[in-house]
Amino acid sequence: MLNFHKDHQNLVNVALVVFVLLSIGVAVIPANELALNNSPLPDLPPMTASERRGLEVYVAEGCGTCHTQQVRNIEMDRMWGERPSIPSDYHYSKQRLDLWRQSPSLLGSERTGPDLTNTGRRQPGAQWHLLHLYDPRMVVKGSIMPRHPWLFEETDTPAENAVVVPVPKERLRDSSKVMVASRRAQDLVAYLLTLKQAPLPGGGDPFLPSPGARNEAGANPSAGDLPNGADLFVQTCSACHGAEGKGLAGAFPPLAGSPVVNDPDPTLMLSIILSGYDARAEYGVMPAQAEQLSDAEIAAIANHLRSAFGNDAPATTVDAVRTVRATVAPATALVP
Repeated sequence: MLNFHKDHQNLVNVALVVFVLLSIGVAVIPANELALNNSPLPDLPPMTASERRGLEVYVAEGCGTCHTQQVRNIEMDRMWGERPSIPSDYHYSKQRLDLWRQSPSLLGSERTGPDLTNTGRRQPGAQWHLLHLYDPRMVVKGSIMPRHPWLFEETDTPAENAVVVPVPKERLRDSSKVMVASRRAQDLVAYLLTLKQAPLPGGGDPFLPSPGARNEAGANPSAGDLPNGADLFVQTCSACHGAEGKGLAGAFPPLAGSPVVNDPDPTLMLSIILSGYDARAEYGVMPAQAEQLSDAEIAAIANHLRSAFGNDAPATTVDAVRTVRATVAPATALVP
């Protein structure tokens, strides 16, 4: 009979055996089963070397302290993803580092900042992410995210292949210089842009509705069958163009008073939304939205912009968006 009060050696041995058995039972076996029984989704691409390095920067900078990567199966999480998260979503990011080291968990538990599960789809602009890392308040008014200036360098002699961040001159310590992104910043942005939910074959499980959830169809009855353009603008466009449509000098153009927005013919505006825009060197690149937004959503956003911020232009229609899409982004014509 063991007497742990006197036999301290056996006390340590038994404690060690219990620790090992518990570790195997509650950690090793479940982790191994998850690794063996979960395959990547068909449209989930493997991570590149740059994206993998970006994941390491994400962990090293402690981004998971404030940001989660898990869309829960509740209505309020619909704004963070198109479906609830499943284990296969993390197939590549959770691959073991080596035999002895498991990759860190990215699920997170503190929702201080937005959930990043689908941030690559919500905000596909690399320059926006670089500006956001350099100074979050430049692109998100009232953001409480800390700045990451150590990921950037202010220089007057950028290398030929340097990634210059469109920081307005008045925000630089020396207006004669430019701000360039370090390799770590570029890798981190490359990783953030991979955070897109891959479609599930056959569709995904619907979100559990919240009690008293508002009736979407009745949220904007004056717009007929269109979604709420003001809400879509906030979710999709305001991060760059600002909540008041004033843009950011040197980075993102204003929409208030824009001749493109106020043009009675909406063709150019719809073309820019669908296929993106990179024709003005004084501004950052606008990413294409053809794969992100449906015809009805683009029509709703366009109509909101053409009647908000002092703009005054006739409304456009879903048919007009569909016609422009067939010309500038025909490969996405089947997006519902």
